[in-house]
Amino acid sequence: MTTEEFDLEWLDLREPFDAFARNEALADALVAVLPARPRLLDLGAGTGSLLRWLAPRIGRAQAWTLVDADRLLLEAAFDTIADRAEQVGYAVTVPNKRTLLVHAPGGAWRIETLVADLVEAPQNLPLPNTDAVVCSALCDLVSRAWLARLAAALRVPFYASLNVDGRDRWMPPHPADAAIAAAFRRDQARDKGFGGTALGPAATAAIAATFAARGFTVRSAPSDWLARPRGAAHPLLREHAGRFLTELVLGHAEAARAAPPRGHARREAWLDTRLDQIAIGNLAARIGHRDVLALPGKPA
Repeated sequence: MTTEEFDLEWLDLREPFDAFARNEALADALVAVLPARPRLLDLGAGTGSLLRWLAPRIGRAQAWTLVDADRLLLEAAFDTIADRAEQVGYAVTVPNKRTLLVHAPGGAWRIETLVADLVEAPQNLPLPNTDAVVCSALCDLVSRAWLARLAAALRVPFYASLNVDGRDRWMPPHPADAAIAAAFRRDQARDKGFGGTALGPAATAAIAATFAARGFTVRSAPSDWLARPRGAAHPLLREHAGRFLTELVLGHAEAARAAPPRGHARREAWLDTRLDQIAIGNLAARIGHRDVLALPGKPA
């Protein structure tokens, strides 16, 4: 079985929702413990959206290794990072095919990529040359055994953002919401290619327990997606709310179709109603996530 794959269009669509969802206080707590020129290993990096959000918060010279099994996503990462950097006036140079330099005001960001199958992690990761391991929207896909292997290998901070936690809420409510949510949670828990049942909504608790058992201090904080066509915090979120909600609704409906035939008509009615509501700008959703930060050592 192969791991979950994500297309460029979906990753691009979700990026602003991810950015406004991530918990700033928890990210700042990570930044506070990093060395002067930190080296970060980004697992399942995709097109580099976590780097684009976190690197400016670090605000100084830094080195990143973006790890993903999909070479095309990593190639897109270089292009997207360079484009966004140039849009805000940062110079970009490419000293070789594997390295991108973003010349930010606080110091250069050195970015490299590593094509690697995360199923085999952590054995295939350059952990000795890393000051922190980070990821986004990854840990709800992995198994407990995979997480335990990673925790056993780490002696540096681990930051995992955007782990689903099951607190999904559609507004306005619909009588089939509970059935749809139950089917979606079953789908989240299927084997995603990481050697066992995926953690899904149990990811935050599993990270906390696994890393605490290894002597880490663990903190978590909410980082919910909020999609609504009216009253959004930023014009980008308003502009893309309809498309984003459509993808969420279609994804939930697809998962529900894998459930037993009983209740099929009710599930299809839910889909039709939700798509109609999106068309007139009358649907909003809060999709529950949590960010987690595990730091080596117990608090003083």
